[in-house]
Amino acid sequence: MNLFRFLGDLSHLLAIILLLLKIWKSRSCAGISGKSQVLFAVVFTARYLDLFTNYISLYNTSMKVVYIACSFTTVWMIYSKFKATYDGNHDTFRVEFLVVPTAILAFLVNHDFTPLEILWTFSIYLESVAILPQLFMVSKTGEAETITSHYLFALGVYRTLYLFNWIWRYQFEGFFDLIAIVAGLVQTVLYCDFFYLYITKVLKGKKLSLPA
Repeated sequence: MNLFRFLGDLSHLLAIILLLLKIWKSRSCAGISGKSQVLFAVVFTARYLDLFTNYISLYNTSMKVVYIACSFTTVWMIYSKFKATYDGNHDTFRVEFLVVPTAILAFLVNHDFTPLEILWTFSIYLESVAILPQLFMVSKTGEAETITSHYLFALGVYRTLYLFNWIWRYQFEGFFDLIAIVAGLVQTVLYCDFFYLYITKVLKGKKLSLPA
């Protein structure tokens, strides 16, 4: 494992922990898109179905378990534990427009036409757009709490570091995964506008506001 992947994993884990702590400490999931969190739960479930059949390392297995457990815990908090605070009126993105096309694409463009490989590919495609309901919700409400902004920024950093991870692996291992790279680029591009606003506003102590 190279440094970029390790730091990317840490950034991803930080994002998840920030979100969970935000919800638990405030006893509220206001400003959090439940739809994005459901999509992430689907992503991790589809990607890590090989958990019991493909052992790589203790680190790899532990991270898989943590991602799955945390994603479902977040969904449970939003739709059950703190359901009364969930802002469903603003979380209105049509997720079927993300799930159906990515599922079809996974069947058409994959590395190997087997159930696990198709599900892995589907998870890669879906993850690249899973944050859209959250970004849509932020743009609809016009602003985001600082902690929510930190969460989104950490996710963006995770994807950016993973792009450098792919570059490193190509240069030093000869490994090239076009599906993962293109999906990663799409996801990183989606964060670009948010990165600019985060750096120019949130880091200066201002609440992040987006144009409706």
